[in-house]
Amino acid sequence: MTGIWTQAALVFGLALIATLVSNKFRISTALSEIIVGMAARGIFAVTIGAEVFGVQEPWVKTLAGIGAILLTFLAGAELDPDVFKLKWKEAASIGVASFLLPSIGCWAAAHYLLGWENMPSILAGIALAATSVAVVYTVMMEYGLNKTDFGKTILAACFVTDLGTVVTLGLVFAPFTFKTVIFIVATAGAFVALPRVTPYLMQKYGGRPSEFEAKMLLFCLLGMGALATWADSEAVLPAYLIGMTLAGSVGRDHALVRRLRTIVIGLLTPFYFIRAGYFVSIAAVVMAPVGVIIFLVVEMATKVVSVYPVARVFGSPHRDAMYTTLIMASGLTFGTIAALFGLSHKIIDESQYSTLVAAIIATAITPTVIANSLFLPRHLLPKASEGDGSEATTQAPATATKQ
Repeated sequence: MTGIWTQAALVFGLALIATLVSNKFRISTALSEIIVGMAARGIFAVTIGAEVFGVQEPWVKTLAGIGAILLTFLAGAELDPDVFKLKWKEAASIGVASFLLPSIGCWAAAHYLLGWENMPSILAGIALAATSVAVVYTVMMEYGLNKTDFGKTILAACFVTDLGTVVTLGLVFAPFTFKTVIFIVATAGAFVALPRVTPYLMQKYGGRPSEFEAKMLLFCLLGMGALATWADSEAVLPAYLIGMTLAGSVGRDHALVRRLRTIVIGLLTPFYFIRAGYFVSIAAVVMAPVGVIIFLVVEMATKVVSVYPVARVFGSPHRDAMYTTLIMASGLTFGTIAALFGLSHKIIDESQYSTLVAAIIATAITPTVIANSLFLPRHLLPKASEGDGSEATTQAPATATKQ
């Protein structure tokens, strides 16, 4: 157990450094954890050895996976049903635009510019078109934008984009079997039943030290996640759907959401984001940067060409439209999942995987930093408010001022 405790302490030590970096430079904690993870691998590789942190250890993957599932659930729970009903056309249009052209553009870049075969190129297009709910939600939460109609619309658009990613990945690479049918039926059943059952159970058994609500949510999320992976899908997909269905009940229980955030942000997501950064070999990227640069440029360019006009059509001013566009260009969660799927199923080789993951992580950092530095919608940043998330909203104006 000594090795496990040492690695766990290492992760939280890196998370503390990332928090200090985040506070110093006013960037998202998620992004600083990715950057710190990348830097840590580079430093360890030339000193004590990169294997000091076992990113492929089952317990590390489990904690990282649970973190991604819960963070995705919280993002879904932040969707206000009333806002979604009002803004569904805008969210759907932005989401579809964010997936279609970027996936085609990145496929073409991989196939014609980098010389990849057709199937690896298709996988690259799917992976790079995805928008990371984990990154976007973390950024929204830290600035308080998750409480605004603007932020909720972006989160809804992220769902549409990632749904396109998962569906396309499944249609192209995963066989449609009886497992898929069972998963779809179970997901539909949860989508219908949970909004009816959960409020009743929470009212009857919740609000006690036994934390019935948290245990029930974890049971539902991990159970559906297990069913999703059994059906060759991804565990974070039902998590987002469940979050959406419970937005009217769990999402409005600020005390419960706050407790869940403490667990997720404080304990679990450092394993996910630091692990994601640790996958990237800075030396390998420096030696062969062309693929990463091409993917990053094409991904951001196609997102701008496709998303920006749609945001403008729905009435967003220039700065808000650019912020929406760049945030929708932030990849990570589904992108790395798709890349790992391709490596595991021998669709791409290790070299292609390294290039693809490095490019995906670059899309998690570059567009978000540009968006928050140059296009942050300061007029939408909420003021300090009572209840859940007051700290984040209080700090947001200061963050905007410093940037």
